Amino acid sequence: MTTEHSGSGDVSRSLELLWGLGERPTRGPKPGLELSRIVTTAVRIADAEGLSAVSMRRLSTELGVGTMSLYRYVPGKAELLDLMLDHVAALDTGGEAPPTGWRDVMERVAHGLWRLYERHPWLLHVDQARPILGPNAMDGLEFALHGLDGLGLTDREMVNIIVAVDGFVFGTARSHLNAVMAEQRTGVSHEDFWNAQAPVLTQVLAGGRYPTQAKLGPDAFTGSGEEVFAFGLRSLLDGIAAFIAERTGT
Repeated sequence: MTTEHSGSGDVSRSLELLWGLGERPTRGPKPGLELSRIVTTAVRIADAEGLSAVSMRRLSTELGVGTMSLYRYVPGKAELLDLMLDHVAALDTGGEAPPTGWRDVMERVAHGLWRLYERHPWLLHVDQARPILGPNAMDGLEFALHGLDGLGLTDREMVNIIVAVDGFVFGTARSHLNAVMAEQRTGVSHEDFWNAQAPVLTQVLAGGRYPTQAKLGPDAFTGSGEEVFAFGLRSLLDGIAAFIAERTGT
């Protein structure tokens, strides 16, 4: 369930903080307190306990300062979320070796996003329909666009490809990680969960209403999240490759 929305605070202030354009506090209650420390602490809390655990009061306790003192650095939780999102968005491109082509670039983007969601699963519960573009977000976009540049695609086509890859990874990662968190949350294994449904479903499938499902083997639904991700990414990129070949006549 989506619980937070990016860009829901003071957009101008979020951008100023992300790009270092705003005025810094002239004095503070605790020497050495920096905006970066506030953000990294918030991310650490979200990673361990979920985004709902992040509050200005909780941060003040973790940092050992008064709650009101934090507002000298960041206006509120909405703007803090924008900073958190860009902080974790530094794209992991899978090493320093230069990409070998557009497909390598898209694979690196996809795998980088997958690892990002694994490290910070709370991201899957943030609506980023209106993202605030900070340095890390724009670095990642530049990397992806540069990989598609020069192929004869229109600007919109390049952006559409990036959005398609991003949407695929988000949806697949959300299904995979939600399943992992369901087991952790309930203490009930996936095997036990499905075994509990087996008696009824066996009767239902024997009734003839769902003949195609009844023919499925016992391993039909045993694919891991990683397997689904790899299969889907390969198929998506194959489709994009066909589109590029048709679009450019190569």
